[in-house]
Amino acid sequence: MATFVRAAAAADVAPGTGVTVEVNGRQIALFNVDGTFHALAGECPHRGGPLGDGELEGCVVTCPWHSWQFDVTSGESLTDDLKAERYEVRVEGGEVLVAV
Repeated sequence: MATFVRAAAAADVAPGTGVTVEVNGRQIALFNVDGTFHALAGECPHRGGPLGDGELEGCVVTCPWHSWQFDVTSGESLTDDLKAERYEVRVEGGEVLVAV
């Protein structure tokens, strides 16, 4: 069973944005899609680009290195058959928790 660990304060990730956070030594890309939080592995599975620094449009993040796109709700790539690892997220008391 996964343990939920604090990743960020919900107020620190504005709607329509993403950030990179470290959770238990892992880089996690954390996204806020209209108040719902989603978490993917911080490195793009294509070439290791920082997904948390990518541009978020709706629920699609574009990797800043090579423009590969991923659905942040599922980790599915819209560019190829690669998939970004997805983490379960919940919000409690204004804190975003990620299952690692």
